[in-house]
Amino acid sequence: PRTGEWPVTDFGVTSMTTNLRRVAVRPPSARGDYEVAHWAQPLDLSLLVEQHAAFADLLGTLGCEIDVLDPVDDMPDAIFTYDPCFVVGNGFIEFRGAKQVRAGEPPVLAAELEARGIPRIGRLTGTATADGGDFFWLDDSTLAIGRSYRTNDAAIEQVRSMLEPDVRIEAFDLPHDQGPEFCLHLMSVVSPIRDDLAVVYERLAPVRLLEALRSRGVELLALPDEDYASLGCNVLTVRPGVVVIASGNDATVELLCNHGVEVHVYEASEISKGEGGPTCLTRPIHRS
Repeated sequence: PRTGEWPVTDFGVTSMTTNLRRVAVRPPSARGDYEVAHWAQPLDLSLLVEQHAAFADLLGTLGCEIDVLDPVDDMPDAIFTYDPCFVVGNGFIEFRGAKQVRAGEPPVLAAELEARGIPRIGRLTGTATADGGDFFWLDDSTLAIGRSYRTNDAAIEQVRSMLEPDVRIEAFDLPHDQGPEFCLHLMSVVSPIRDDLAVVYERLAPVRLLEALRSRGVELLALPDEDYASLGCNVLTVRPGVVVIASGNDATVELLCNHGVEVHVYEASEISKGEGGPTCLTRPIHRS
């Protein structure tokens, strides 16, 4: 793993399934009110640090170049680096978080990305709020955005103005589920595995999203109900058909293996208490 401010000569992301070349991760800080940030209690902070380090090491063994960012005090959710900024083909967009305890994260990550030579192509302003968890690539020229309690219409329109016509935006409404205090992102209900395969939680997935995936020839693997709460639908693809998933999702692991997928499991008893899986823990910098 690399630490410090190193220049990125290659960057850009327009896929969820091509080879994950470079990725940024952030270890947890021991200083922060994790309970206020809605982490399940009790939380073993020492074990959380160990599990996060093991997760980063696993990505390294799978061929990813890892940039280890500095821990950030008083921002418990900062380890979920997917959310504050979103890397596209020619730079990144700095978001604004709707969750109050995460409001300080986007400027921090934006400064770190800029220090690594990745240009900021835009920043959400005004009333716009968005989390990266509501954004994923349907294909290399189509970006899916979930309209949720974390990502609002103003953000969708601002991102549309930044990226179109090169990138088409398709928005999908998410259900109320457990309400605004809980996290339901678009990527809570779908994880692309290959260009032709994705795991979906059909009970909460927007119908238009399921139709959009099927229209692209994507086979949908229905997530077993027993694995939804343990983040079984949160799967990180490091290259086509090779994935990382949190522990405690045995039924999903079996489902994936039966479809020819190579699955790597990391211990996540403490990490998952923050309602974040392997995609949440990573900020892809370069996929190709």
